[in-house]
Amino acid sequence: MDKSKRQFLGKMASVSVGAALIPVVQVYAQDNPQSGNAGSSSQTYNANEGQVGKRYGMVIDLRRCVGCQACTVACTIENQPPLGQFRTTVQQYEVSQQDEASSPAFLMLPRLCNHCENPPCIPVCPTGATFQRKDGIVVVNNEWCVGCGYCVHACPYDARFINHDTNTADKCTFCAHRLDVGLLPACVETCVGEARVIGDLNDPNSQISQLLAANSSDIKVLKPDANTAPRVFYIGMSSAFEDRISGQAPVRTLLTDTGEEIHHGH
Repeated sequence: MDKSKRQFLGKMASVSVGAALIPVVQVYAQDNPQSGNAGSSSQTYNANEGQVGKRYGMVIDLRRCVGCQACTVACTIENQPPLGQFRTTVQQYEVSQQDEASSPAFLMLPRLCNHCENPPCIPVCPTGATFQRKDGIVVVNNEWCVGCGYCVHACPYDARFINHDTNTADKCTFCAHRLDVGLLPACVETCVGEARVIGDLNDPNSQISQLLAANSSDIKVLKPDANTAPRVFYIGMSSAFEDRISGQAPVRTLLTDTGEEIHHGH
């Protein structure tokens, strides 16, 4: 593709992203006139105990996931993590076939914080910065976090990282600031295959509860032996992946045009 075409497509992408964000920001501002940017990741959660009576969870239907990374991009735009760090991403795994003549299969596996019922990240936090809201969402109070990294190492899903800009713990929050004003998380709203469904597990009539009931024989979670009771469920995942996923957190290495590494980490 020549340079002029690349520039044109780049401008069109910028316009499309901007147009998609306008109604989200307007809705948030109308409901919360005293609030700041809807996409800010620096909210203080100690004043927000969550939605009493609800228990949020997410179902990811791997039969629908195409690995497009729209969720990753949407999350990055919404929550503004540092360049090269991600709250969610879709990891691709190559699965070797027993028949050597067959081509390897590929599994697209979205990864994020599992918002466990028994989150191991909470008891190891020396300041209480990591806590669980009454609706089950695990969040971090950045004003209390000292960046010790204990919670990062305690998470069996490698879903946490130390934010390079704030030097505090960072992770997926199910976009709690959006849920609180009646919006879907950014990753759910932009999933082209509608593979991600979030909802109230305490409501038997919610979409997520009905989806779990309809696919009860095919519901799996990552690392069930960790006894964390994760609340991110997968449909269409082979049982071979439950405990064998290493769970390496998203990592990207950024290089200059001369090949010098300028950023590496998770």
